[in-house]
Amino acid sequence: MENSICIVGLGYVGLPLAHAFSEKYEVVGFDIDNSRIEELKRAFDRTLELDESQMKDAIKNGMKFTMNIEDIKDSNIYIVTVPTPIKDNNEPDLTPIIKSTETVAKVLKRNDIVIYESTVYPGVTEEICVPILEEFSGFKFNKDFFCGYSPERINPGDKEHTVTKILKITSGSTPEISKKVDELYKSIITAGTHLAPTIKVAEAAKVIENTQRDVNIALINELAMIFDLMDINTQDVIEAAATKWNFIKLFPGLVGGHCIGVDPYYLTHKAQSLGYMPNLILGARQINNGISKYIADKTLKLIVSENKKLNGSNILVLGATFKENCPDMRNSKVLDIIKELEEFKCNIEVYDYWIDESDKNIKPLNFLEELPLNSERYDAIIVAVNHDKFKNISTNDYKGMSKGIPIVIDVKGIVEEPTWRL
Repeated sequence: MENSICIVGLGYVGLPLAHAFSEKYEVVGFDIDNSRIEELKRAFDRTLELDESQMKDAIKNGMKFTMNIEDIKDSNIYIVTVPTPIKDNNEPDLTPIIKSTETVAKVLKRNDIVIYESTVYPGVTEEICVPILEEFSGFKFNKDFFCGYSPERINPGDKEHTVTKILKITSGSTPEISKKVDELYKSIITAGTHLAPTIKVAEAAKVIENTQRDVNIALINELAMIFDLMDINTQDVIEAAATKWNFIKLFPGLVGGHCIGVDPYYLTHKAQSLGYMPNLILGARQINNGISKYIADKTLKLIVSENKKLNGSNILVLGATFKENCPDMRNSKVLDIIKELEEFKCNIEVYDYWIDESDKNIKPLNFLEELPLNSERYDAIIVAVNHDKFKNISTNDYKGMSKGIPIVIDVKGIVEEPTWRL
């Protein structure tokens, strides 16, 4: 085959992409997590992005999984799909992308193309990754090897907007390479592609997608806190306002996960390094990061208002993942709610049927195997994630799980008769 593709990083982004490419090309998937590699070889994907039949089809098509660098040296296109997290101080952590670039550079050959999909601030590909590729390979950029950038747009848990059905931004380091990168993705992306004029434009487009959403949600979250002080139902306000054709209908909530709560910090980091203070973006981040504490404080106040003791109170949290119908725990803000409540010596139990057993062992949380109906156990219940099964929990179910007067905190707007709704 003309194109032999290596996907570096086999998580929520890399694995579905590898599967899509495997239907037309020779594909090898590389990851440094040996347990992940072994699971994939057995046709099991713990992220649940691919089911067993899809995994078996990919393997049947010849897709290989490895953590051995020798197994990827015959590829001529390397696509890097590793995470780009933030540090505790909210600064970008480029360690995964730097380490991955070093790995690729060690097997780089003349005329190879390295494409990045990881979310970064404008300039990372050409200003940070390219020098590493040159240093470790001994080759010259845009003479011996080339680069591209095509940002991922995966939505974890979404079985409708899968990788081939989401329009793809593409770019390359020369006009010729741009065309090659675009044609490569166009061969598998049924939704089509958009060829950006430069790599930096493609990098910037990706990072503002989630920044815009973060700012919009922050506005709604701030409005929700204002309306709460006025004793006005925020959801009712939004439904009324949304009758105007150009009103953007968003609802308040937790902003976690690997994208919306992280990507804006990449842009603000770059802006600040250039001497510009992005107050609006940072302000939005501050509001959204504070919602967990706001929910926890509201819960504690309601417990006290019903003459229930805080110290030793039992609280049930429904859902711990960062979004609905998905096992992804990355940057889940539900954990921040729990942390706030535990500071007041509350006993927290968590029920989330989506979370993988291995994650249950890793997280220092008290997970329940089944919903404790008719237990009359809880001083308060927090519905933190709108998993499908949670939508079927009735008012009587909440009463049956509650000790004394029910206190039901509805973060997602799915409870029929909540005590309080964000």
